[in-house]
Amino acid sequence: MALDIKICGLRTDAAMAAALAGGASHVGFIFFAKSPRYVEPGEAGRLHEAARGKAMAVAVTVDAGDAFLDEIVAKMQPDMLQLHGAETPERVAELKARYGLPVMKALPLSEAADLERMKPFIGIADRFLFDAKPPKGSELPGGNGVAFDWRILAGLDGGVDYMLSGGLNAANIGDALRLANPPGIDISSGVESAPGVKDPALIEQFFRAVRAARNTRAA
Repeated sequence: MALDIKICGLRTDAAMAAALAGGASHVGFIFFAKSPRYVEPGEAGRLHEAARGKAMAVAVTVDAGDAFLDEIVAKMQPDMLQLHGAETPERVAELKARYGLPVMKALPLSEAADLERMKPFIGIADRFLFDAKPPKGSELPGGNGVAFDWRILAGLDGGVDYMLSGGLNAANIGDALRLANPPGIDISSGVESAPGVKDPALIEQFFRAVRAARNTRAA
């Protein structure tokens, strides 16, 4: 089975080059001002140029208004929107219609019961991103470097398309793939040398760990 890999929170040419060299299927840009990974729409558009025809560019927003989304879509020209806030199913449908783009809806998880939150979005969101619930006091809905119990995803209906996120790194990706067997994975802080600072060497290391884990499973 193919595995989608999204490197999220990109802000530099070097990080983009490392993500593409490793074989990323998706590259993400954060448009949330409180995040250390925030990037201006115009700069994201410039960075996106390197990924065209190689990886899907994802615009990550948190309860963004129409005016800001209009600017992001115009300047970045994303291939997909990722909604990481408290957006309702109605809002997801509205934005899909407004921009003609697929939407990935992020949902925070900590226990199996949290998966119930997914049901109202089925048939509306094109994909889900399952992330860990933010630690108490965090202003960031994602990119906190914390994980949840991946085993709660093992019993998911095979028709649910999602990416696994939250606390992934080169050291634990093998366990994540073994326990959840996700169709996609998303990493941000796990390939950073400091908050918001992507490290090309850590990106390369992560891709090596993914390949090694998948080869081990195949064997």
